[in-house]
Amino acid sequence: MSTAEMNVSTRKKSSATVRRIKKNWDLYLLILPVMAFFIIFEYVPMYGVQIAFKDFIANKGITGSPWVGFKHFERFFESYYFWRLLKNTLGIGVYQLVIGFPVPIALALLINELRSKRVSRFVQTVTYAPHFLSTVVMVGMIFIFLSPQTGIVNGLITWFRGAPIDFLTEPAWFKTIYVGSGVWQQMGWSSIIYLAALTGIDPQLHEAARVDGASRWQRIWHVNLPGIIPTIIILLILNMGSLLSVGFEKVYLMQNSLNMSSSDIISTHVYHKGILDGQYSYSAAVGLFNSIVNFTLLVIVNRMARKVNGTSLW
Repeated sequence: MSTAEMNVSTRKKSSATVRRIKKNWDLYLLILPVMAFFIIFEYVPMYGVQIAFKDFIANKGITGSPWVGFKHFERFFESYYFWRLLKNTLGIGVYQLVIGFPVPIALALLINELRSKRVSRFVQTVTYAPHFLSTVVMVGMIFIFLSPQTGIVNGLITWFRGAPIDFLTEPAWFKTIYVGSGVWQQMGWSSIIYLAALTGIDPQLHEAARVDGASRWQRIWHVNLPGIIPTIIILLILNMGSLLSVGFEKVYLMQNSLNMSSSDIISTHVYHKGILDGQYSYSAAVGLFNSIVNFTLLVIVNRMARKVNGTSLW
């Protein structure tokens, strides 16, 4: 193709784009606040990422602070806490993915099979409700239920002649409590998107399966589950992209000096070093490392999903 032909083709594409925008101007107007939000609060602050490569001095500002290269990254990688932070963060993230990801899928499949609409709405309401609890309230409930003196869990243990367990001071129990309470709180809300995907499955597939003599479990396995596989893959990719982004608030509220060996994660380390100790450049370097690992995982899993199943984010 000659240069003149390429220019003509480019002009045609540009004019087609302008016509499309003019035709759907109201839709573009609706998306404008969302774009403004992400630009202002997500992309503009990325300018400050450069302090991870500087010795940030507040009175000199970002541009006036001296460059130090990878000094803060090297300090983090060589620190005593690096492997503990990585192990704890990765451990909670993987535990959360393995346990928390399939539960909403199973819940959605079970709710979809309920014949009574009243029972279905009741189950959905009961499972959705915990999502609206604040993190502080959630952790308060955990403290009340797991109290070694008055908690209902230890009450049951002692009723069965067992010794009370101080769950929140035992490092071995921290990950299980964190993940288990998170699954209970989010499984109902997370199942909504799977229920929406299940409504898009052609009813004729179920009718054909019934004619062929398929049982309910066989229809779930061979009709419902394959029908929501694309949704499952997309959400799995997104979850893998946030594997190291373990929630700070809940971990910090549950954290104490006795369970620190299991509860000290990257986000709490950034808080202690950056906010409490004022080591802004170091904490920025740790946070940037966390983001780069998450982005790398997202790209790798997305590429694997595209090759294996043909479904991907891009």
